[in-house]
Amino acid sequence: MKNRDSLQKIALDLIKLLSSESDIALEDFGVHGSIALNMQTVESDIDLAVYGARNFRKLEETIAKLVGEGALDCVVNNRLDAARLYKGRYLNKIFMYNAVRKPEEVNTQYGMHTYLPVKSVMFQCTVRDDSEAMFRPSIYKIENYKPAHSASMLSEDKVPKLVVSMIGCYRNIARKGGKIEVSGMLERVENVKTGEFFHQVVVGTSINENEHIWPLKA
Repeated sequence: MKNRDSLQKIALDLIKLLSSESDIALEDFGVHGSIALNMQTVESDIDLAVYGARNFRKLEETIAKLVGEGALDCVVNNRLDAARLYKGRYLNKIFMYNAVRKPEEVNTQYGMHTYLPVKSVMFQCTVRDDSEAMFRPSIYKIENYKPAHSASMLSEDKVPKLVVSMIGCYRNIARKGGKIEVSGMLERVENVKTGEFFHQVVVGTSINENEHIWPLKA
């Protein structure tokens, strides 16, 4: 675009700064929200996307460095913001950044599995792997399942291996080794070709309004 408005100019300046400081290629950045739709106003935020899990982790480190140097400000309005640290301020404009999978990071196909809801559960656990936690849906591999009450007690074959959040605000709120409290729907997941199955807990089914993931202090 030749005639950019002030928000578009700030968004481009921010992306160039982040690309330069992080060594992430410009083509691995994108914008979404109002700017992408050309519906921005003077009050609009800057919504950024970065492609790929590795780039996202690099961007996290870069933004933390720039905040430490005073080039950016970190914006925290609640405990989820404090856990995710995905929101900042640049030239007095709020920006947010999230991750999008690269094509090679898409590892499932529609129809590969069947999903059977079992029951609502609430529990605490430890994050074993956070390598897909930044995407939507966010996926946390977990261990050390501890039911919150008797109704959430499970036999060994039903203990979930994954927590999957369909709700965007629960992306990237816990890292490997961190503890979380989860309320969601236990599902039986079966591979339609092999018959192998495992269990996962989904947050964001709309079945229970109390579904959530909360980071816990160690």
